[in-house]
Amino acid sequence: MRAFKFERPTSLAQAAKSGYGTAQGQTDAAALYLAGGTTVVDLMKLDVLRPRRLIDLNSAHGGQEIEVSGTELRLGAFAKMSAVGKHPQVLSGYPVIAQSLQFAASAQLRNMATLGGNVLQRTRCPYYRDPSWDACNKRAPGSGCAAITSFNRNHAVLGVDESCISQYPGDFAIALIALEAQVDLLGPLGSRAIAFASLHRAPSGTPHIETTLKEGEIITAFRIPAGPWTRRSSYVKVRDRASYEFAIASAAVALNLEGDTVRQARIGLGGMAYRPWRAVEAEQALIGQPLTEASAEAAATVALHGAQAHGFNDYKPELARRTLVRALLETKSMTVPQA
Repeated sequence: MRAFKFERPTSLAQAAKSGYGTAQGQTDAAALYLAGGTTVVDLMKLDVLRPRRLIDLNSAHGGQEIEVSGTELRLGAFAKMSAVGKHPQVLSGYPVIAQSLQFAASAQLRNMATLGGNVLQRTRCPYYRDPSWDACNKRAPGSGCAAITSFNRNHAVLGVDESCISQYPGDFAIALIALEAQVDLLGPLGSRAIAFASLHRAPSGTPHIETTLKEGEIITAFRIPAGPWTRRSSYVKVRDRASYEFAIASAAVALNLEGDTVRQARIGLGGMAYRPWRAVEAEQALIGQPLTEASAEAAATVALHGAQAHGFNDYKPELARRTLVRALLETKSMTVPQA
């Protein structure tokens, strides 16, 4: 780990105003914010991230609020993953959110990690995390992508291009994108809100720039609209071992059913894509149809249309299809808590 200046502002407004040089989601940022620290510190130790300034937000935020109303669920960005995952109203009203957090990482990490930091976590691509590999456009722009022609079993098949095929590793973000969450931000020029779907960028030849956050901006909260589909929702995660492992395929599904007929559907895919992935065409294929194994398989085929594999990850599109079918049918059959 290289030498850096450590700063501890007393408020988020002060942090944002002093956050020159920060670009969360940008590998070569001169300054970074620190919350739970479970990703940033690891990558600094690996000499992947080399900020000259580290700005600790733990004394600056106003709390770890979880607020549930008739219209939305509001989650403060500094809430711990463990606290949200076991919150009674999240468990009953937004089970896909709770499950995505319960299935992530280890109990120790969930007790440390914040929601805001979790959605900004970096890929686990070994070519990114190991500087001995010269070719990594995410770490060294313009150097190439070693994963394309090397071992790439866990790499992405959706939303990739020749500049990067790394996989977004998170679970919580897959639930957020499925439920059309909004993100509240605070920056040097004030506050703004964006759709969660617009937070993460496509590789587009510049994969070292991962988000649309402006310099100095801090995520302060996530807002998830309430709807009949949030109660009938679930998260299915397929991984190489039963715990403390990242997904090789996952699906966040939320449904509004009338009998067996789908009135509304929300689908997010994880373990498959460069960034959190919303399967809008698959949702549209389900609307107005009875949810059966056949209609679930048809929607899953639509969801994986255009998947681009690179050899060792050729199995992934079929695994994703099967994972989504399982998630749809399990969500259909779940017992829904009363509103």
